[in-house]
Amino acid sequence: MSRKNKREPWEDKDEIIWVSRSEMKRDMKALQKLGAQLVDLKPAILAKFPLEENLRIAIVDAQHFKKEARRRQLQFIGKIMRTADLKSIQVAFHLLNNKHGQQSIELQKLGKLRDRLITEGDKVINDVVKQYASTNRQKLRQLVRQAKKELEANKFSKASKEIFHMLRILKTESEEQSSFRS
Repeated sequence: MSRKNKREPWEDKDEIIWVSRSEMKRDMKALQKLGAQLVDLKPAILAKFPLEENLRIAIVDAQHFKKEARRRQLQFIGKIMRTADLKSIQVAFHLLNNKHGQQSIELQKLGKLRDRLITEGDKVINDVVKQYASTNRQKLRQLVRQAKKELEANKFSKASKEIFHMLRILKTESEEQSSFRS
């Protein structure tokens, strides 16, 4: 007779973890579904994902298959993914799906930096110049002074918008330079 979910008296309770066949099948279906999502990606986007070489080859092959061959290849991809690093793949999917949210967070950071520039002045200007080497310090100082005057007079702050625009340009330039170096 087979022993199902029973322990001998000398075995620890934490030592045996029983998983039902249904649960294992659900896990395999989830891996196949994740594999199908990877197969549906464009090659340029797929190149950014942290995949093992054999998994990458299987995914590229599945992109060329149709019908039954594709279904079998997706099962094979699910089998390969049992040993793959799923956390990094899921993080990459999360970053891909939430690109808009990341951009809005970056814009909020730039808005806070602009507000700090207007309120704190030269100290923050020096930090911005250190962070972004191509900053025009004189132009930034002029804009900060003008934004302070507009804020005190409760006027529409055109200078504040120009500061924000300048910071966005500096940020994109620094990102392009860092991606160019790597």
